Amino acid sequence: MYYIRRLSSSFVRLTKSHNVPARVFGMDIGGMRHDYNSKSNLFLEDQLERKEPISLFQKWFEIIRNDSRTVEPNAVCLATCTKDGIPSARFVLLKGFGKDGFRFFTHYTSRKGQELEENPKAALTFYWEHYSRSVRIEGDVEKLPIEDADEYFSKRPYESQIGALCSDQSKPVRNRDALALKEAHLRQIHPINEVPRPRQWGGYLLKPHTIEFWQGQTDRIHDRIRFRFPKDGEPDNDLTHQGEDGWIYERLCP
Repeated sequence: MYYIRRLSSSFVRLTKSHNVPARVFGMDIGGMRHDYNSKSNLFLEDQLERKEPISLFQKWFEIIRNDSRTVEPNAVCLATCTKDGIPSARFVLLKGFGKDGFRFFTHYTSRKGQELEENPKAALTFYWEHYSRSVRIEGDVEKLPIEDADEYFSKRPYESQIGALCSDQSKPVRNRDALALKEAHLRQIHPINEVPRPRQWGGYLLKPHTIEFWQGQTDRIHDRIRFRFPKDGEPDNDLTHQGEDGWIYERLCP
């Protein structure tokens, strides 16, 4: 460690010190480690049945979905950002996906909704612990048609419908009792099958331009394969390879 010694009003000397104590953290968790996959379970390019990311995502998702150890395989961290570059992230539930993109629903007036309004770009990150797998998706975001929001809202459980109507998401509230009173009132005036979709509640579609698949290895030489749309002069068939449906793919260093 180094410290600065002042020699005069104009000159300083950088001096190495062997006696300065190391920085003390409140909790040292540097020793926490977890074994991932072994060399017998690698994620290689020749395992790609199709050279495009949506079918690969579906394959991975179906494996996780059918494993009872994962309670919510569709839980995903959604990262958004203000136009000034201030990021925020939270978990939401994915409600559909396909070649057109990845769908989720929320309040337009929430923090994420406001950030998507001023900066319609986002990232999704899935992590499936029992398989040491993660998928990261980046893209542009647009609102789903109102008809799609109405259709999905009508299929939600009654409690979830009332909850959406009750909450001014991300706004301060006096206490939980205030929410409970509002919920009770809404239940009185909106019986089952008669809950209107809040105007400020709807869906979004993230249209991906980059999708990265990660599989952990115990030696930390993890497998990373990224799909993206090509730039001029790509693919070069050395580091980047031609995929399907307009995608190219490449392996990344861990």
